[in-house]
Amino acid sequence: MKVIDLHTHVVPEHFPKYSGPAPDPGWPSMAHDGCGHAHVMISGKNFRTIGDVAWNTDKRATDMESMGVTRQVLSPMPELLSYWLPTSAAQPLLRHINEEIARTVAHDSSRFSGLGAVPLQDTDLAIRELEYLMGTLGLSGVEIAPNVNGVPIGDARFDAFFSAAERLGAAVFMHALRPAGKDRLIGPPLLEQVVAFPGEVGLGIASMMTGGMLERHADLRLAVSHGGGSFGLLLARMHDAWQKLTPMKEAMPQSPRHYARQLYYDTCVFDPTVLKFLIECFGDDRLIIGTDYPFGNHERDPLGLLERAGISGQVLERLCHENAERFLKIDS
Repeated sequence: MKVIDLHTHVVPEHFPKYSGPAPDPGWPSMAHDGCGHAHVMISGKNFRTIGDVAWNTDKRATDMESMGVTRQVLSPMPELLSYWLPTSAAQPLLRHINEEIARTVAHDSSRFSGLGAVPLQDTDLAIRELEYLMGTLGLSGVEIAPNVNGVPIGDARFDAFFSAAERLGAAVFMHALRPAGKDRLIGPPLLEQVVAFPGEVGLGIASMMTGGMLERHADLRLAVSHGGGSFGLLLARMHDAWQKLTPMKEAMPQSPRHYARQLYYDTCVFDPTVLKFLIECFGDDRLIIGTDYPFGNHERDPLGLLERAGISGQVLERLCHENAERFLKIDS
């Protein structure tokens, strides 16, 4: 059976040297240890240590086979979206990343699809890069974050970008990045990803509803990471408020449940009970397998998760590949 993993990340084996004016604004570099790992260095600090599966497609293919995955959708490690860089640095960095992803896809298009990145801190420049990665590079779409330097993704200033994504037929995948609330966490730094990321995704979805973005861009194909994060639990509360409270009704012409059905959600939730809950919330035609490969907190047995949730037959086909094919507009 075809199995498409929507939520996987890549990091280029090398980055070009920063050539802009001093000081370095936070341009990434790779410090290879010679043993199959590399430290992603940003501003002189080790942001993350990664294995060579982040760029080695042969090793990645071996892992895919062991996981039962026939196609991965490659997107940049989220920190590489670089919204905080000046556009003079962000644009060439993202161009390099997009071209590296495109080369990987071209090398084995039967196994990989690709999503690029754009400098959303400058909407006009983001649209031009989207046109390049869709037209010239032939990627399937783009990865974005729920906020751009603290501005919610549902803000109207991003409307022109989403209009361009609709016009170009780009699949848009929203992944958590630099979440709200991480200053409230006590414990290891990785709690940012483990605990705060799901809340950030929920906030991003809510902003797209109450800011009117999903109403204005009903034809946008948009998927979200981590099962929609906290949003599954927020949906009933938002719907109840929409029914009872005039300001909520004024913010959204249609119910939150209606807008929730415009989105796709990955299955990176690690628990069959949670997965069944999301199917109840959003529908089995809205869920797509996602693992967050290759990072440490990724789902290592995506098909086992579906089996433990009792998913079979046509619903299994939808989650394994049909929904992803519709989202990506591909025939895998």
